[in-house]
Amino acid sequence: MKDTERRIIKVAKDVDIFLKNFLKQNQQNNKLLEAIKYGLFSGGKKFRSYLIVSSGKIFNLDYRKLISIGAAVECIHSYSLIHDDLPSMDDDDFRRGKKSTHKVFGESTAILAGNSLLTLAFEILTSNKMIANPKTKSDLVHTLASSSGYTGIAGGQFLDLKFEKIKVSKNSIIDMQNKKTGELISFSLESVAILAGKEAERKFLKKIGLDIGLLFQVTDDLLDVFGDTKKIGKPTRGDKKKGKATIIKNLGIDKAIEFSYQLADSITEKLKNRYGTRADSLVDSVNFLLRRDH
Repeated sequence: MKDTERRIIKVAKDVDIFLKNFLKQNQQNNKLLEAIKYGLFSGGKKFRSYLIVSSGKIFNLDYRKLISIGAAVECIHSYSLIHDDLPSMDDDDFRRGKKSTHKVFGESTAILAGNSLLTLAFEILTSNKMIANPKTKSDLVHTLASSSGYTGIAGGQFLDLKFEKIKVSKNSIIDMQNKKTGELISFSLESVAILAGKEAERKFLKKIGLDIGLLFQVTDDLLDVFGDTKKIGKPTRGDKKKGKATIIKNLGIDKAIEFSYQLADSITEKLKNRYGTRADSLVDSVNFLLRRDH
């Protein structure tokens, strides 16, 4: 577990270095750029980037290319969090132990910072920093765009708000969580198949990514119930207060825990059957998710 945490920290640092260097190209020093950096460098684990690096080991891909893709993914993730925290969305005042972006810079600047991060992701993927042929870049951009818009993150957030304080089926909750959380994690895995030119692996890794995304969300929901506020960086039991549709609300706590272990076992078995020891790093990532405390 500690070895995995050390590797996660290293990847997060390398992604931050990439992003800081990329942003240095624009020397403007204004409130919008401050808000962008505030949302981007907020101390998160950057776990999606770690999944990219772990998946990349299956095909022995170049670490620097994987970090570039990770940087783009973290821009998308940060944009979604900034917008999720807005009063018109989830109305959260704190994120990762700090005030949410809109509480520091105001709502209008936070919205523009989120918009800027969304577009920055595609700027990274199409830049000279992303060393890949035009077809690969095009596939990465298209797939990430699909994961970020109304068929992905935005669509999932819409359902998340729509499902508040109403009874929702397990399948509807999974569909919502696949969009809101799973699609970006799914891209994180599928992107390595795109980069490796392994067309036949894209569908498999996309599905595994959705499963890992669901596991991530269920464990996140469990942390909202059992987690330490100081470690999580925001108040707990927020989902229950807001009437959020979650697997816990649908199944109950005990069955939700059982569901998470069954899901982790299924993911691990599929990865080992297909890739053997080449998937060890990705399997470790799954085990980390299952046992994390923040």
